[in-house]
Amino acid sequence: MILIEGAAKRFGSHAVLDGINLRVEPGEVVSILGASGSGKSTLIRCINGLEKLDAGTISVDGHRVDDSRQLQLARRCSGTVFQQFNLYPHMTALQNITLAPIEVLKVPRIQADDEARKLLASVGLSERADAYPSQLSGGQRQRVGICRALAMKPRYLLLDEVTSALDPEMTAEVLAILAKLAAEGTTMLFVTHEIEFARQISSRVVFLDQGRLLADLPAVQFFAANGGLAQPRIAQFLSKMSKS
Repeated sequence: MILIEGAAKRFGSHAVLDGINLRVEPGEVVSILGASGSGKSTLIRCINGLEKLDAGTISVDGHRVDDSRQLQLARRCSGTVFQQFNLYPHMTALQNITLAPIEVLKVPRIQADDEARKLLASVGLSERADAYPSQLSGGQRQRVGICRALAMKPRYLLLDEVTSALDPEMTAEVLAILAKLAAEGTTMLFVTHEIEFARQISSRVVFLDQGRLLADLPAVQFFAANGGLAQPRIAQFLSKMSKS
């Protein structure tokens, strides 16, 4: 379980996160929605320890992210896929995927290679194992990024606007992979502007506005007139996104 209690984060005088309370159970797919600057990406960065909270706590399967002795244990429970791929340019797709299992989990190289090739096959990239990032399309690089996160066998997958740098065709490729993972029961915390996709795969939807958690509802209720749409700010956001 990912447990967030009273999470607060400031950049100077600006409150990016303001008293966030959130619980993500194994098997859930939780989409985080909100306008740009609402704190969505910062929340993901705080969960994996890339940003430190100013107040409150975050734990992943009982491991406190703010405790340096427990941070690595917390990170082993979750895998993160970023907006900008963050692949090592001097390594092949296969090498990018196997690096952490070999170095961190001490998986034998032959085993790591075999598992990485199976992951690449699952996302339709069997023939691109030896390609470097510069030889891959944006959609292919993002699929390698997903494989890299999954190679660590995380209990939770954190996804931060993973389609924001992609064109519509590449976005469709990546969303298809995520839909497959969701159907297989992968636990995901998914920051996105893809509203229809969030509607289709989410078990819950969280809405952030100016650093505050404005709604945390089952997806069906959030998108229904008596749920999220009953709140003017959410209705305004969804209306604007549907026209974009």
